[in-house]
Amino acid sequence: MNYISITYAAKYQVSFAPHYKFTTCGKCFNTKTGRVIKKVYNNRCIGYIIVGKFYSLTKLRKLLEKIPKEYTPF
Repeated sequence: MNYISITYAAKYQVSFAPHYKFTTCGKCFNTKTGRVIKKVYNNRCIGYIIVGKFYSLTKLRKLLEKIPKEYTPF
């Protein structure tokens, strides 16, 4: 069996749900489940469903924060 693996560089995370991460290419991932979150069209707005609630792209941009760097001792 052959496997193909693709890695993405995560740059931003949602402030109230840090397990939802956005990549440099604009994709949204849930890092708890490892799934890609699809863009949804709802009431003439494009956005994502995060933690069971719809957030438009304009609202989400205000809620994004850079992923903080972690200290590693080595």
